[in-house]
Amino acid sequence: MTGPLIIALDAMGGDFGPAVVVPGAGISAVRHPGIRYIMFGDEAAIRAEVDKQPSLAGRVEIVHTTHVISSDAKPSQAIRRGKGSSMWLALEAVREGRAAVAVSAGNTGALMALYRLLLKPLGDIERPAIAAIWPTVRAESIVLDVGANIGASSKQLCDFALLGSGMARALFHIERPSVGLLNVGVEEIKGADEVKEAHALLRGAQGLPFDYHGYVEGDDIGAGTVDVIVVEGFAGNIALKTAEGTARQIGTWLREAMTGSTLSKMGALLAQGGFRALKRKMDPRRVNGGTFLGHNGVAIKSHGGTDALGFASAVDLGYDMASQGLIERLAADLKAFHGTLQVPLPAPPSAAADGARGS
Repeated sequence: MTGPLIIALDAMGGDFGPAVVVPGAGISAVRHPGIRYIMFGDEAAIRAEVDKQPSLAGRVEIVHTTHVISSDAKPSQAIRRGKGSSMWLALEAVREGRAAVAVSAGNTGALMALYRLLLKPLGDIERPAIAAIWPTVRAESIVLDVGANIGASSKQLCDFALLGSGMARALFHIERPSVGLLNVGVEEIKGADEVKEAHALLRGAQGLPFDYHGYVEGDDIGAGTVDVIVVEGFAGNIALKTAEGTARQIGTWLREAMTGSTLSKMGALLAQGGFRALKRKMDPRRVNGGTFLGHNGVAIKSHGGTDALGFASAVDLGYDMASQGLIERLAADLKAFHGTLQVPLPAPPSAAADGARGS
C-alpha cells in the first residue's frame, strides 16, 4: 500500500459518540502511522476530543453534521430520513472513493440498510453478511453470517463461503482457508434442506479457492476446527451472543472463586500472571468489529457500548481489510468461482424405478 489509508468514521455512533470514537481512532493511529481519518458529526464535539489526542494531529478532516441516526431507528427510517447523517456520510465517502473503509458503532440495522443502499453488490451476491472474528483454542476463525439475515438459501450460504474465505486470506494470510458449514450434526441426513443443498453444492464444486471441510457443529467453533464457519444469520447471531454471555459468566465465576477465602486470594496472587493472560484472551474488545461483506466497499460495525480500546480494534480491523485489498480479492473470487456453484438438476429416474412404476 502506498500513501495514507483514509478511514471514514461515524463519530456520533454508539452509546458515547466522539468521547469513545475519537480516542479509539487515536489508539489505532499510533499502531498504524499510515492512517488518516474523515470524521463525520458535530464539529465542536469532535474537535474537543481530537485536540486531546496528540497522535491525531494533522491526520483528521472533520465534516460537520448534526443529523444522527438514533439507536432505535428502524432500517426503513434510516433509508427514508438518513441522508446527510453521520452514518450516511461515512458510507458515502467509501462509495465516492474518498475513504477506503467506514467504521460505525451506530444502529446495526440502519448501517446494514444504508450499506445495501449506498454500495453496489459484488457480482451477483443476493444478500450481504456480517462476519465476526472468533477467538478459538487454535487461533482465530471467521463466522458469518452473525445477524444480517434471518434464514438463507443454499446459494446465499455458498456466497457466504466465498466471502468468508476471501476475508480469511486477507486477514489470516492463508492461501487456502478451510470452510465448514454449521449444522446440527455431521451426518449427511441432518439439517435443513437449504443447508443440505449448500453442502452438496460445495462438495461437488471444482476449483474453489478454499478447502471445503463439510459439516461442523457448535463446539467446532471454539475448537478452531476450520478457518471459516458458514451459517445463516439467525443461528449465527444466537451463537455469537451465547459465546459472549458465556465468557462473561466464566469471568464472574473466576472472580468469585478467587476472592471467596483468604487461601483462594493467596492462590490468585500467585497465579496473577496466568489470570492476566486469560483475561486478555477473553476480552471482547480484542475482537470488536463485524465486517459487512458482499457489496463494493468495506464497512465495520463496532459494538455500540464498547470503550476506546474496543473501538480501536474495529478501526484496526478496517485498516487490515482495506490495506489487504479485500474488495478486490472478493471481486476476483466471485468472478472466477461463482459459475462453479450451480444447483444440480434432479437425477433422471432409474430404469429400475421405471420398471417398478410399470408393474
